[in-house]
Amino acid sequence: MSFRKVVRQSKFRHVFGQPVKNDQCYEDIRVSRVTWDSTFCAVNPRFLAVIVEASGGGAFLVLPLNKTGRIDKAYPTVCGHTGPVLDIDWCPHNDEVIASGSEDCTVMVWQIPENGLVSPLTEPVVVLEGHTKRVGIITWHPTARNVLLSAGCDNVVLIWNVGTAEELYRLDTQHPDLIYNVSWNRNGSLFCTACKDKRMRIIDPRRGTLVAEREKAHEGARPMRAIFLADGKVFTTGFSRMSERQLALWDPFLNTFTSKEPQRGMGSMPKRGLEVSKCEIARFYKLHERKCEPIVMTVPRKSDLFQDDLYPDTAGPEAALEAEEWVSGQDADPILISLREAYVPSKQRDLKVSRRNVLSDSRPAGSSWPGASTSAATTADSTPSGSLTGAEEAGKLEEILQKLRALQALIKEQGDRISRLEEQLGRMENGDA
Repeated sequence: MSFRKVVRQSKFRHVFGQPVKNDQCYEDIRVSRVTWDSTFCAVNPRFLAVIVEASGGGAFLVLPLNKTGRIDKAYPTVCGHTGPVLDIDWCPHNDEVIASGSEDCTVMVWQIPENGLVSPLTEPVVVLEGHTKRVGIITWHPTARNVLLSAGCDNVVLIWNVGTAEELYRLDTQHPDLIYNVSWNRNGSLFCTACKDKRMRIIDPRRGTLVAEREKAHEGARPMRAIFLADGKVFTTGFSRMSERQLALWDPFLNTFTSKEPQRGMGSMPKRGLEVSKCEIARFYKLHERKCEPIVMTVPRKSDLFQDDLYPDTAGPEAALEAEEWVSGQDADPILISLREAYVPSKQRDLKVSRRNVLSDSRPAGSSWPGASTSAATTADSTPSGSLTGAEEAGKLEEILQKLRALQALIKEQGDRISRLEEQLGRMENGDA
């Protein structure tokens, strides 16, 4: 029999990178040399924006995508900040709107002319002031119009309504150290952050709560990054203690249950045994020295309706295979049941044990029981099942009984011997022998 390794092919398997020709590049751009860990570049379907060197303040270029080639040093810039620009981000809902954060502690939002700049742009649409230190992170909400997030070196995250220039939420207690980056999840209900304290956090901005936290996502001292993926997982890049590059993919983190008392052991209730009407998602049975303590895990929800997302079909009590089928090489997935109506235990099948010939079927191959001849055992075992006549069956039964009696006699003999040895040992310990 030959085996062939089967590998699932990825549709991205043969993707490769290829640089464009020189005439399709943007040349002679004086990219900012500010010492800040930023991308310094933002692009959308209409414009390319690049943070550039500027004397006496901060500036960035905004170029139409088709303006390739050499960029004249006199090309107009967006230059309203009084300190270097640290981060820029295009609005996802308006390709002519861009936000910037600066060392001057402000956030500015700019309206770019439809055909690009023909003169320096110095007047922003709105100036957002709320940070006490430089603003190094800017990111628009992915689905809500006019919602903008900024994070500064004051370790504060602010969320703004750009349309009214008001501060919506101030998150100033979650981060004890410098925030490296912020990333919204797909629908903008949460965002994740990477912090200098080596922790990755998931935060609900509207409630101001820390949803999940991961300590030492990467243990290296160099900056790390965390981004939400479309499926809800979090992707991080960072470094090990030896400054080796690391990549990691994380499932969303769960809250933890802690107890002052250690456990001797722990049991876990199968899913079908949970109370779906109470949104119970797990139940553990914690063993102490002298008691067993159930610990119930629930998801707080107000609705009395069945929560489909909490209770996908789960493994039921019905077996998918019999033992013999599995031994024969078959495989099968568990038989799933729905918990929509809550699981009600039904009458279970009694466990039926069909005993085999324990003397001939369970002993090691090539061995025989004491008191029985090898030839007799071989003859009994080699007789095909189901082909015996009544007389042969009676003879085989008598043969088994003889073996059983011989075994019983041997056991009795060994028991008597053990008793004699124990008696002798007792006398020796008492000094009688």
